[in-house]
Amino acid sequence: MNTLVDHVRSAIYQDGYIVVSMMSGIEIRFPVARNPRLSNGTSEQLGNIEISPYGLHWPDLDEDLSFRGLFEGDYGQSRSCRAIRNRGVPSTDTVQHPA
Repeated sequence: MNTLVDHVRSAIYQDGYIVVSMMSGIEIRFPVARNPRLSNGTSEQLGNIEISPYGLHWPDLDEDLSFRGLFEGDYGQSRSCRAIRNRGVPSTDTVQHPA
């Protein structure tokens, strides 16, 4: 069951980041370097993103990220961003809310 209330408008690869834009105006942006599978991808592979009701899929890289994980700061790395944030280490990841 999909419990996501917001919907994805687009997901793109841009300047070393995956940028997910939601219909509400919220934007999730994270560096591909934070994900071991994505960090080895070419620009073409990184730009080939499939959007499903549950998350994002990169068919050329065999990688999937759920929207639930993205909102929790899990970008597929070995340690979640949430664990790093809980220790007080600043993150370079951003979630932008509309003004």
